[in-house]
Amino acid sequence: MVVVPLSKPHTNSESTPEVHGKHGITWMTLLAAGTLAASGALLATGKRKAGLVTAVTGTALALLNEPETVKKWWTALPGYIGEAQGLLGRAQGALNDVIAQREKLHKVLGK
Repeated sequence: MVVVPLSKPHTNSESTPEVHGKHGITWMTLLAAGTLAASGALLATGKRKAGLVTAVTGTALALLNEPETVKKWWTALPGYIGEAQGLLGRAQGALNDVIAQREKLHKVLGK
């Protein structure tokens, strides 16, 4: 009779097990996709408020599944806001120039 020592498998108590289906799809991914599909159906049938709420919920679920992406977007957000403010400032300046030119034209034409 031969005795073979069996070692205990190493378990990591810090990591939480994630339920994976085929091809690494998690239940959270399926839930987010189903919610977004339902929002599309609601929007297609003309139920705008319910479709919008469902789309926001599906988007939030999808973002919960991707914390690193959310972190990257969050750190990049101030730069995008600054660019948008600069663009709006240039648009306001161009609009002010058009208004000034219009007033000059009205004075010249006597209207």
